[in-house]
Amino acid sequence: MDEQKLRSLLKQGEGPKLDYKEHININMESGKKELVKDVIAITNSQGGRGHLIIGIKDKTREIIGIDACDLNEERLQQIISNRCDPPINVRVEFIEIESKTVGVITIFRSYKRPHQMRQTGAFYIRRGSTTDVARRDEIASMLQSGGIINNEQIPIYNAGLDALNPKLITNYLEKINLDIRINGDTEDNILLNNLGIVQYDKDSEQFYPTIGGILLFSNNPQIYLSHTGIKLIYFDKEGRKAKYFRGNLINLLDNTLSYIKSILASSNYPIEAIEESIVNAVVHRDYFDYSREILILLDDKKVEISNPGSISQGERINSIIREQNPFRRNSWLYHTLLVLDEKDRFVNSGLGLQKIKDSFKNIGKVRFLNLRKKNLFKIILPGLGSAFTQKKISITD
Repeated sequence: MDEQKLRSLLKQGEGPKLDYKEHININMESGKKELVKDVIAITNSQGGRGHLIIGIKDKTREIIGIDACDLNEERLQQIISNRCDPPINVRVEFIEIESKTVGVITIFRSYKRPHQMRQTGAFYIRRGSTTDVARRDEIASMLQSGGIINNEQIPIYNAGLDALNPKLITNYLEKINLDIRINGDTEDNILLNNLGIVQYDKDSEQFYPTIGGILLFSNNPQIYLSHTGIKLIYFDKEGRKAKYFRGNLINLLDNTLSYIKSILASSNYPIEAIEESIVNAVVHRDYFDYSREILILLDDKKVEISNPGSISQGERINSIIREQNPFRRNSWLYHTLLVLDEKDRFVNSGLGLQKIKDSFKNIGKVRFLNLRKKNLFKIILPGLGSAFTQKKISITD
């Protein structure tokens, strides 16, 4: 890094990938711990490489400077390496600026997230400009994006195998050319285990349905996963209305889209854009986030589809739109839905963002919002009162 690059960084405020420190005392245990916490937090936060800049006031970004002798590069590398699991790749530099020395620790993007502090086992993450302990859902999301665990294959221990509908499973088996009728015996369960629909627990010596199995092959997954429905907010002559949709993912989509189409029956609004948005939300949402469901808002001013699960791995939205083979958060779910959905709605899933934009070409603006702090991804379409409709329709008319 040169002085020009450092000056460019100093124009920015603190954030998930940038932190300023006036000084760090690596001769004391507390100083070592503080250093490693910040390095881990920056690494675990979404995005590319980050920087920890030492010798700068965090509020004013005034250059204080440091004594380079107090921050031996080899010792800094050793402290970070010995306390991070897995190890984090960093580069330590000392830059001269305004007759002062500033320490810059460049923290490279990691594909082995999450990282934890070996001495305490804690995971850290940046929330804006603050280092904090990562929540359980954040850790789980990082484990999944790093390929360490597969969300859909986690067993649900409060559900028995009777939560699964044998007819739905048999239908799936027929589609993948397995002519087997499910009777619930051990051989059947072993097959379902191999397919990812159930998991065998060695401690209890029992089979339990997986999250993916419940989402696809249960009549009412929301009994066990209450956050997996879809909430619709719309307006009619009586004012604001809300409707909640339940069911396995295929029925969930069918019922939600059927209801929305009935609302917009008199409009030439491109419903396929709404459908594409909802399909993407269902297959790509973060099922580790138990705090909220998929939310759809139909309004004269905007149509908004919001789902838990910001874009992972620090990818930019524009690159996601152009990507022909995008990263999929729920890969097992996606590939199983490809087989199950007779309407082929998931064939182009992940490639549909460009299609959504094209639906409103020369009509209105489409926005994609990646809200990492809230772990939300939003698609905002032109409202139902847009000028392109046959008449300025409003579901409040």
